[in-house]
Amino acid sequence: MEPEARRWILHVDMDAFFASVEALDDPSLRGKAVIVGGDGRRGVVASCSYEARSLGVRSAMPSLEARRLCPDAVFVAPRHGRYSEVSIELHRVLNTFTPAVEGISLDEAFLDVTGALGLYGGPERIAGLIRDAVRNELALSCSVGGSRVKFIAKMASKAAKPQVTRDPPAVLPAEGAGCATGTFIVAEGTEIEFLHPHRVEALWGVGPATASRLHRLGIRTIGDLAAVPALTLESILGRAQGTTLANLSRGIDSRPVISERPTKSVSQEETFAVDRYDHEGLRLEVMKLADTVASRARRAGTSARTVTLKVRYGDMGTRSRSRSLDVGTDSRIEISKIALDMLEGFDLDGGVRLLGVGLTNLSGSSSAAPWQPALDFSGGGTSIGGETGRSAAAEAAAAAVDEVRSRFGASSVMPAALLASPHRQVGGS
Repeated sequence: MEPEARRWILHVDMDAFFASVEALDDPSLRGKAVIVGGDGRRGVVASCSYEARSLGVRSAMPSLEARRLCPDAVFVAPRHGRYSEVSIELHRVLNTFTPAVEGISLDEAFLDVTGALGLYGGPERIAGLIRDAVRNELALSCSVGGSRVKFIAKMASKAAKPQVTRDPPAVLPAEGAGCATGTFIVAEGTEIEFLHPHRVEALWGVGPATASRLHRLGIRTIGDLAAVPALTLESILGRAQGTTLANLSRGIDSRPVISERPTKSVSQEETFAVDRYDHEGLRLEVMKLADTVASRARRAGTSARTVTLKVRYGDMGTRSRSRSLDVGTDSRIEISKIALDMLEGFDLDGGVRLLGVGLTNLSGSSSAAPWQPALDFSGGGTSIGGETGRSAAAEAAAAAVDEVRSRFGASSVMPAALLASPHRQVGGS
């Protein structure tokens, strides 16, 4: 643990993030069992309040099962644009403590606070200050874990969570369980004592298939795993995974906090409650998805050279098409046109279960990139309904739309064509 002995890492994890944001915006939801996700027969739980979790509801659970467990739950459609807005504010708060912030999702991040110890005090005090700042500035709560080892800090934040779930305990035996105070710091020298009682599923890289193989060998806790020689694990799991898990089980993780992780893709999908057959309605859905990913790309200060359209049919068959550009774009107009053109190549008569639009081959913002204006004003080129995708006026309009959405929410302004859509709220997974 030599590399880790000179650092302190905190992991901040927002509590029931999506559901908490919904309750923040709609106070009537406070104290209720709130489930964020689709409530149809194909819906999936994206997040839920602790009131719902206490009844056994959990993320990724089919909504029908969640409804059975919690018949009085209030279902709320996801608003990913809104969650992104709050996430940006969260990172603003975290960056006031240290510039070494590594976001790993909308609602969680690692912080290397080694350089902040002299200013704020020990890791326990910094964790408390972060929780206070999040509560005071965002009116939300978070759990904070800390350790000299990166992945143990993440496990510690889970130990700090409110203990209300019906899921199997993460720790064996029960006396190794965490707390419900919102902060859990693994003191130097106690890493192994904290780590080994946890189930092997708590380790990064141990999914259901790996866990099943380990269980068949009688390996159920991380301590059990640490007792197995590394060469044996490599023969069972392969050299790369075996070596990684052997190190993690012994508390060895030299990975640093990476404060700037480049975005590799931007995507948005919509799963429909029932198969969609209406071609014009599907076109509107593609336009809505294109608008969402274009807005997210602009917020991230990036542009894309490849646009991908994904279609999943009622029989679960999935097809996708991609088209690459000479110059990156963050324009809703261009992305919509490309995606709509690709949609024409799909057979939609059998019913569509899911649509998705994605952007890859990302680079810097398109505003600084060279481009050739479209001279075809008859509806061809990069023009839809007479609006040129890369014109200065279009870029100014997009900037104005982004500003309105940043203040009033993702659904406060939208393309006029989408006003006629019966599915106006932007959602996805």
